[in-house]
Order: sequence, then C-alpha cells, then structure tokens
Amino acid sequence: MATSVVASTDSRAKPRLSFWQIWNMSFGFLGIQFGFALQNANVSRIFETLGAKPDELAFFWLAAPLTGLLVQPIIGYLSDRTWSPRWGRRRPYFTIGAILASAALLVMPNASTLWMAVGTLWLMDSSINISMEPFRALVGDLLPDEQRTMGFAAQTFFIGIGAVVASLLPYLFTNYFDVSNTAGAGEIPPSVRYSFYLGGAAFLGAVLWTVFRTREYPPADLAAFEEEKRQTAGFANGLRESFAGIFNMPKTMKQLAIVQFFSWLALFSMWIYTTQAVTAHIYHTSDTTSKLYNEGADWVGVCFAVYNGVSAIAALLLPFLARATSRRVTHMLCLVLGGLGLISVYFIQSPGMLLLSMVGVGVAWASILSVPYAMLAGALPANKMGYYMGVFNFFIVIPQVVAGLILGWCTKHLFHDESVYTLVLGGFSMILSGLLTLRVHDADDVPATVEPAALSNPAYDSPLETDPRL
Repeated sequence: MATSVVASTDSRAKPRLSFWQIWNMSFGFLGIQFGFALQNANVSRIFETLGAKPDELAFFWLAAPLTGLLVQPIIGYLSDRTWSPRWGRRRPYFTIGAILASAALLVMPNASTLWMAVGTLWLMDSSINISMEPFRALVGDLLPDEQRTMGFAAQTFFIGIGAVVASLLPYLFTNYFDVSNTAGAGEIPPSVRYSFYLGGAAFLGAVLWTVFRTREYPPADLAAFEEEKRQTAGFANGLRESFAGIFNMPKTMKQLAIVQFFSWLALFSMWIYTTQAVTAHIYHTSDTTSKLYNEGADWVGVCFAVYNGVSAIAALLLPFLARATSRRVTHMLCLVLGGLGLISVYFIQSPGMLLLSMVGVGVAWASILSVPYAMLAGALPANKMGYYMGVFNFFIVIPQVVAGLILGWCTKHLFHDESVYTLVLGGFSMILSGLLTLRVHDADDVPATVEPAALSNPAYDSPLETDPRL
C-alpha cells in the first residue's frame, strides 16, 4: 500500500511525492469525469429526445453554470476554513459532492419531462463542481512547486481515462451487450440509462478511493487557524469575499481568466452542439426516434472518447514540451490544434474522419485541464488556494452563461439552425485563446518546473529544491 500523503497550506517545505501518492490523490478525478463525460456527450441528446429545439439547447444548459457561480467560490472559501482531524480539509467536500452527483446520474436518464431533465442537470453539474474544485486545490496543498505541473497532468490523465470509458458506454452497450439504443418518442434509450447507472457507481467509488487513501496535514498553528475561521465565518461573508475576489486577483490570474473565457466558450459550443451538428450535417437527420439519428448520437460518444483518450496520452507529454519551451508556448500550440480540429468538422462528410478532428481537440483538452492551473498555483497565496481556485472557476462558468445566452441565437438567426457553424465559431474562439496565452505572466516561465522521471519512481522522495525554477 502506498504511504499516505499530507497537505500543508502554510509555509512549511513540501516534500516531493512518490508515484503512488500522486496516483491516490488524483484517482478521484476518474469518477468525476465519468459524470462530466456522460453529461457532455448525452444531455443534449436527452433534451432533444424530450422535445427541445436546436436553438433552445444552449439556454437549457444555463441553470448549471448560474449555480456554479455560487457553488465553486463558496466551496473553495469554506474548504480553506475547514479542518477535521478525521476528514481533513478538502475531503469532506469530495464526499458530499460525490454522493449528490451519483444520485443525479441515476435520476437523469429517468426524466419524464424536459424541465425535469433541466433541473437534474442543475443538480448534477453543481454536485460535480462541489467535488471538483477541492481536487484542484489539493494539488496546490500537497505538491511542491516543481511537481505541480505533473500533479495537474496526473489529474488530466485520469480525466482522460474516465471520459474515454464513460463516453463509449452507450456505444458499447449497444454493440457488445445487445442493449437497444432506440426508444419510443419522449423516452430515453436503455443504452443511455444503463450508462448513467454505471457512471453513478464509478463516480462514488473513485472519489471514495481518494478520500480513504489520502491524508492532509492540520494547519501549522491550529489556534490561529481557528481564530481566523471564527472571524471570517458565515455564508454571507464567504459570498461577499468570493465575488470580491474577482477584483483582487493576482496579475497572472487576470491574464489567465481571459484565456479561460475563450477556450471554455469553445468547449461549451462543442459539448452543446456536437450531437445536433453531427446528426444533421453528416447523418442528415433530426428525427430523434430514428435508428440513423441514434447511430450518429452514439458516434458522438465515440468521438468524445477519442478526444479524451488523446488527452490522457497528451497529458503525460505536456511536461516534456513545457520543459523544452515554456508553459505559455505549450498552451498556445495545444489550443491552436484544438481550434483547427473544431473548424475541420465543417469540411467532413464521413463519420470516421471526425476522429482526426478529435485528435486536435484532445490535445487542447489536455492542456486546458492542466497548464493554466499549473501557472496559476505558483501565483496564489497558500492559505487561499481553495478560495482562488474557486474564483478562477468563474471563468469557466461565465463563458457557459454567455454560451447559453448567445449561441442559441447565433445558431437560429445567423446560422439558420445549422449547428456545424456553431462548432466553427468555437474553433476560432479556441485559437484566439491560444494567442492570448502569450500575454500571460508565468512566474516559472523558464524551462518548466517538472522532472517527469520522478513520477515513475515510487521510491523517489527527495527534499524540496530551493530554486523555484527547478
């Protein structure tokens, strides 16, 4: 069994962690991504099955990000001020979020009306975020500066593996277990329902693995911690400080916020409109009860599995590329590849060729999930890691709100319900975000901070180097 890991949010030197320590602290993301992948690949399909029109899809996704504007920074604020000798600082939030998200995954494929599905999406997305934000902060808590890029890359690896399996589930159930992928009007196909059931179990199990295999240090001065917590306690105070954080962000965080906005706007255009774009542009049908439509929707799951699989591999290579160039250049190159991948969908008529488009998207996704957080962690005060990670999530949520407000209008009035043009718009947004990355100030913007070989050696546990550039 691997030794336990411990977290410090103070100035104490943090030891380098072994392979199994990083594995255990990151494993929960495998389950979290089961939830996100099933949501991203299937919720628009569920909405369309229950009667949503193409221009309404983005609007129906709005409830979740609006809630996220409150959930993420509040959870970060509260987790910074939480300590339990048994459960630690971040782990209580992992557990609560996993239980709620798993319940929502069981309910979603049994929604009988469109508004029931929209409400369940709200619960699901909020609950997933309750688990996800403390996982981001945990890397800042546990790892020394020179291992943070690798820590976020390890999370990205598990995100990729979880998303590959979850995205493939409807296709696998239909093609290998003889489960039907069609149903009557207004009914969710059995293959989708069984996928959500399995996803709920995987979500809870993976998060509990991290909860029980990872340990956190108490604050260095517990009395001072308790006094600070007493003085800053309260939901209202947390809400006020969370939104004030937007105006007090470090310089690097402000610059990354703009990059995040355009990259996540592109991602939401993809998640919301790929099913409709592929079924209409390539399979030439919008009849949700037809075999052809459901074959196209299943193929979208395969495409999403491919980009997530690529991201899992790319995540292991990013530290090498960042060390050879810089994190800024690495992120820029990855986002440009992702943007070109989205734009290329317009020129494709064969389903198989979509997999090539997804390679570029997968490289971008790997970088989006790791490089900005690695740059950000080095610019944040240790005792507010969770708080600022929560505030940083605004710039994932805000583009989703913008997507919900404008993409439906663009799809209907500018693109005349041809959703493939919405994907092209997302591609240009991703390329713009890549170019904006070159403006970001990275405190460690020298050959990057990671020694990837250390992760492959479980026995490696040397003291923290004194030079933050190493």
